[in-house]
Amino acid sequence: MKRLYTINTVNNFMDIIYTPFVKPFEKANPDIKVYNIMDDSLLSDTRAYGGMNPVIATRMMHYARAAAESGADGILVTCTSVNQATKCIRPFLQIPILNIEEPVAESAAAAGRRIGILATLPTSPAAIGQVIREKAFEQGREIEIVTSVAEGAFDMLCNGDRQKHDEMVCEALYKLSGNVDVIVFAQISMSLIRFEPVKAPVLMIGESGLAQIKTMMQ
Repeated sequence: MKRLYTINTVNNFMDIIYTPFVKPFEKANPDIKVYNIMDDSLLSDTRAYGGMNPVIATRMMHYARAAAESGADGILVTCTSVNQATKCIRPFLQIPILNIEEPVAESAAAAGRRIGILATLPTSPAAIGQVIREKAFEQGREIEIVTSVAEGAFDMLCNGDRQKHDEMVCEALYKLSGNVDVIVFAQISMSLIRFEPVKAPVLMIGESGLAQIKTMMQ
């Protein structure tokens, strides 16, 4: 039995991450057992600082090492805003560690020149944007990134008002869709939103990250 550990930075991760994404993954992969680490201060401190810093990255390292020492075969970090910590941690582990948005960033880099990033947290566009740029460089592609943040929507979701959260994201999505070749939802918390068809394809975080870490664990 393979052991996958997730590192989560929101206290409602059961509702927005585990139940809609991880639970079906476990059911489809009975040979993988998923364990979950949650520390919502990681995201709170990242937001307060305006991005990643060495103290937050060190705390992430402690969680990753604890997972490895507990027998993890792989680690999946579900928060886009802390992805630079994941990148720093990777060389120090003997097991794979992946940030859940990395496959989406790679797909976005290949999908068009003008890439729209839509987020509900101000720390997310820069975090995923850096990964998209790295993937585009690897692919030898020139890109332009256009960002949009539905300010306040994430806090609405955390306060239990999913309807208002979704309305705010959809409003920003419809404004962005006519100006870009492809749109990336920057956070997994946005991936359950239902919206009317838009001109540009929309890439969402979730299943692709779980599929990739599964492959990396084999």
